[in-house]
Amino acid sequence: MQPPKHILPVIVVAQFFCTSLWFAGNGVLVSLIGHFNLGVNSFGNITSAVQFGFIMGTLLFAVLTLTDRFSPSKVFLWCAILGACFNLGIVWEGNNWTSILIFRFMTGFFLAGIYPVGMKIAADYFDKGLGKSLGYLVGALVLGTALPHFLKWLTALFLWQYVIYATSALAFFGGLLMVLLVPNGPYRKPSQHIDFTAFFSIFKKKDFRAAAFGYFGHMWELYTFWTFVPALLALHAEQQGHNLFRVSFWSFWVIAIGGLACILGGYIAQRNGTKRTASIFLFLSGCCCLLVPLVSLYATTPVFTLFLLFWGIVVIADSPLFSTLVAQSAPPELKGTALTIVNCIGFAITIISIQLMITLQGTNYSFWPFLLLALGPLFGLIALLKKP
Repeated sequence: MQPPKHILPVIVVAQFFCTSLWFAGNGVLVSLIGHFNLGVNSFGNITSAVQFGFIMGTLLFAVLTLTDRFSPSKVFLWCAILGACFNLGIVWEGNNWTSILIFRFMTGFFLAGIYPVGMKIAADYFDKGLGKSLGYLVGALVLGTALPHFLKWLTALFLWQYVIYATSALAFFGGLLMVLLVPNGPYRKPSQHIDFTAFFSIFKKKDFRAAAFGYFGHMWELYTFWTFVPALLALHAEQQGHNLFRVSFWSFWVIAIGGLACILGGYIAQRNGTKRTASIFLFLSGCCCLLVPLVSLYATTPVFTLFLLFWGIVVIADSPLFSTLVAQSAPPELKGTALTIVNCIGFAITIISIQLMITLQGTNYSFWPFLLLALGPLFGLIALLKKP
């Protein structure tokens, strides 16, 4: 059964609009620190607050099997509205360090009803060619994640608060698009009751476990890389004496280029196989982790920026492929819960990785700690070897 032609574009646009909430705090971080007199450790902690909120949200959604019991489009709408409202909270003039973390935590909490639910909606419409469809969807996530950096680059003309206003407005509109234009899909098999055991029993399937573990290795690297892209660019530019280097502009492109990579990866997987394509991208991103200290020593800033652009491609291109493997190996009536569970654990891993990097970096930033990010791709590759 061929779904209506408007379904995939609407899902992609809605996902793009709503996931712009994710890094909205990071995009205006420098202005945020100055405006509210925050500490220098705000960089990683604000990201971790969103991640932790997302983890708690996905945990609750998975335990209650919400995305399989209720209309996913309606879940998406309400989470988009609430996420947009909490995102707006950080422009409140009475904010302090604690309130900002709470607002970012709650934004992350409701993103749990956006990102995995968007993939669930796509899986309900696309049985064949799911990898290609999720490639577009994760590509939208990547662009939404990168958007605040681009908007921050425009704050030479606009106040930083406008970045927050814009991302919240986009999220609200994205939620409306989803609920108005994307009804329940033909492949949706709703669960009739709460299954508290689903969180654990689903991992008994060997092929599901292998796909999930591959995703976990991928996540160890991904969000830590995205979080520290501005720091990597700024550190290398400083070493080369390029004080006018446009860090926010290039941070946007290093992250955003991954959106195109996700789409191309979906098409490549149709020809070469999902598992094989995911393995190749995971291997290449692991190589980037190992090469970054060496490249930083000998490359000029333009060459180093090209290296980061390549890393931005391979670090995310396997993400929709892992989600495809997870969805295909999960029981149909628990497909949404399975995607939510895997997202929950994967993003918990990102907090450990980000906080480890913050600890290792201390006050003097260096490229050498990024070698540890290669442990994730290594773990993921070993897991994929065990998948039938």
